[in-house]
Amino acid sequence: MTLPNGWEMVVGLEVHTELKTATKMFCGCANSFGAEANTNICPVCLGLPGALPVLNRRAVDLAMAIGMALHSTIAPSTFHRKNYFYPDMPKDFQISQYDLPINSGGYLDLPDGSRVSIERAHLEEDTGKSTHLGGSGRIHGADRSLVDYNRSGVPLVEIVSGPDIRSSAQARAYASELRAILIATSASDGRMEEGSMRIDANVSVRQRGEPFGTRCEIKNLNSLRSLQRAIDHEALRQVELIEEGGVVRQETRHWDENQGETSTMRTKEEAEDYRYFREPDLVDLAPDQQWQDRVRAAQPVLPAQRRRELVSRLVDATEAQLDAVGVVIDLNLEPFVHAAIDDGVEAPLAIARAANELAAGIDDIERLSQEAFSLTLQMEQRGELSATQAKSVLGELLSQGGDPGDIVRSKGFVQLSSDSLGATVEQLIEEHRDEWSRYCDGDDKLAQFFVGLVMKATKGQANGKSVIAELQSRR
Repeated sequence: MTLPNGWEMVVGLEVHTELKTATKMFCGCANSFGAEANTNICPVCLGLPGALPVLNRRAVDLAMAIGMALHSTIAPSTFHRKNYFYPDMPKDFQISQYDLPINSGGYLDLPDGSRVSIERAHLEEDTGKSTHLGGSGRIHGADRSLVDYNRSGVPLVEIVSGPDIRSSAQARAYASELRAILIATSASDGRMEEGSMRIDANVSVRQRGEPFGTRCEIKNLNSLRSLQRAIDHEALRQVELIEEGGVVRQETRHWDENQGETSTMRTKEEAEDYRYFREPDLVDLAPDQQWQDRVRAAQPVLPAQRRRELVSRLVDATEAQLDAVGVVIDLNLEPFVHAAIDDGVEAPLAIARAANELAAGIDDIERLSQEAFSLTLQMEQRGELSATQAKSVLGELLSQGGDPGDIVRSKGFVQLSSDSLGATVEQLIEEHRDEWSRYCDGDDKLAQFFVGLVMKATKGQANGKSVIAELQSRR
């Protein structure tokens, strides 16, 4: 969305990602989604008197892996108590990192070539989950509330970007690329619908070239679609407010997905409101170089590099092909594509089939071998299968596995002989002389008209490329 009258949005994102550890941040309770409410709890994560936290080493590994992927500086860090009252934080404080985070600085390069700076990526613990019953589902107007402390104490990393984002589309691209990195490093499963990754968006507006305006924070956006819609709405709301003579207040706002609008939650807190002070029950965290080197050695190839490697196999890639590459990388399907290309399949065909047919059957991908995928595409490329037939074979392989040759024979996918195809084309030309004359006069769009007729007449047994060749030979 483009803002009116020379206005520009300024956006920074705070991404909270739950770390994929077996246990919680400071205790041995299970870190698992979907358990019965208030079963994964103990005196530590309930904040009972006398309970002491013990730091989860695996959480530190994953936090450093995130920092390395974001080109951050890993440094000695400390934990603080962030004090506030809310029923889903039983201690009335959250153990977090304040002025000395484990990861500081860094950047994230987006697929379009833009760069977003990273201010920090620090460790903290998650809160519990409140469910408000009755009314709108929010605490105001609810009949009663239920609290589940299973999530309380789950390890989090909060990743704070710089105010470098200038559109909701760029914000979505940033969140998508960051999510891919979190999944690739095994730091998180990235399941936004389960709360594994949640986004707060800080949004302000200004006239281009002017100082930053007053920002509002939109809390707990749990889908990329919601993120983009919320930012667009909030930026436009602020522009309209200012142009009507109003003043933007710094505040925290709630996004209502159904209404498509934000509303005030509370006045925005500043750091001093949280009364930060050092956590007395935890020592400083100072990973030595040997520890850091072990984490760095285990780092996988990141999505950006994988994307570059796949794009390099295309010649003059189109925008649609680049989008397909993105789907392939997001779903970790590039091993299928690389194997097929290595076997002689043209890169655009391999990428298209992976981004469409394999993506549609991703839940059953374990049934499909790279060899079967490659063999199917080789048959399609040689003209032994039409595109429709190849897609059908891939669907069968995904649903039940097997050998592509056996499936081709069982389905009767035998291409027409050249003589039979030629006779069919000749007959259809005779039946559609007007369209044939226009095709011969240069109306190339009619080629697909004739291809469709041939496919219907042969019940899909013709090959589209062969039909085009027959048409051109008679033109």
